[in-house]
Amino acid sequence: MKIKVLDIVSDVHNEGYIDNTLVDFLGEIEEKTGKTFEHVKPADFGGEGFHLIFIKSGGTEGVFRELYPRLKPPFVLLTSGMHNSLAASMEIASFLRDKDQPVEIIHGDVSYIARRLENMLKIMAAAEKLGKMRLGVVGKPSDWLIASDVDYGEMKDALGITLVDIGIDELLESIGKAQRLPADAYAEIREKSFDRNVTEGALAIYSGLKDIVEKYDLDGFTLRCFDLLDPLGNTGCLALSLFNDQGVPAGCEGDIPALVSMAILKCLVGQPSFVANPSRIDADKNEMVLAHCTVPMSITEGYELETHFESGIGIGIRGKITEKDVTVFKISRKADRYFVSKGEVLKNLRDPNLCRTQIHVKLDEDVNYFLTDPLGNHHLVCMGDHVDLINTFFQWL
Repeated sequence: MKIKVLDIVSDVHNEGYIDNTLVDFLGEIEEKTGKTFEHVKPADFGGEGFHLIFIKSGGTEGVFRELYPRLKPPFVLLTSGMHNSLAASMEIASFLRDKDQPVEIIHGDVSYIARRLENMLKIMAAAEKLGKMRLGVVGKPSDWLIASDVDYGEMKDALGITLVDIGIDELLESIGKAQRLPADAYAEIREKSFDRNVTEGALAIYSGLKDIVEKYDLDGFTLRCFDLLDPLGNTGCLALSLFNDQGVPAGCEGDIPALVSMAILKCLVGQPSFVANPSRIDADKNEMVLAHCTVPMSITEGYELETHFESGIGIGIRGKITEKDVTVFKISRKADRYFVSKGEVLKNLRDPNLCRTQIHVKLDEDVNYFLTDPLGNHHLVCMGDHVDLINTFFQWL
């Protein structure tokens, strides 16, 4: 993959000499990122792909101002730390900020620059993917999600995501018509089954949802899952887990902000996430317990099949999540705020009074957020520390 680079140098400098001093600097960045720089003229600077403005020397502020009307945001300024490049970039950045333009100066040692550019490439790619996403809302949000309604137009404007409403009756019809999965499909799940009929019913829900996903060309969905309890005597927990493991963000209870948060994590990090209820908070220790009855089995060290916690029917999944760093994340219903924190899983719990998968987590950010200004109920957990990447995404959003 190539990165388009617009070189800007002052007329008073010897550009040939400057270029000779920068060969190693640029070469090391290309080597560390695995990307090639394509140096282009202003007329070719734009279109698809990632674009970088290389401020090669001081005295370039006036040159940039002349070029500015022909350039499009975002403005990512690379500096070398030589030839007064940084000083000029700071003046240019201030000029752009006064015009309310997004800008960042990429400056530091080669390792930092490469890491920052890799993050930029990820967020640009994620934004492009999100802009093409179709996410289904199967049934309306659950009645208890009173602070999680979403304006579909606002979400489209903010992230480019298209939200598609699908009636729960259509899903029930799809489940009724769904083909039974082959006997050798999901053999491990069937072997762990505590009741074969319950497991087959849960897999039928998965099969029916799969037909809906294909019919509406969905990249993900959220399900008003409690509406399945009475007509089917079963739950969607297993189906949601399977979809998440297959790279299709699938959320609970018709929670749209949680689904959008899952989609962002999928596009940015490339991992499934665990949508969970904050269940207990210890403000003194800055720790909390997160729990839910579905979890992507691929992020666990192992799992057990039990009944759904609230109803005592169907299938709930008790997964053991590795005790290491995680990221806790949630976007607001208007996509104008978000919460993110690195955390550490201290232990997995088996409390009979909570949803089946339970993790005790210590957070970096203040847990009082959950008590004073939470963005709704459900929050997302994914493996690893992705705080810097998520912050960069919203910085440029």
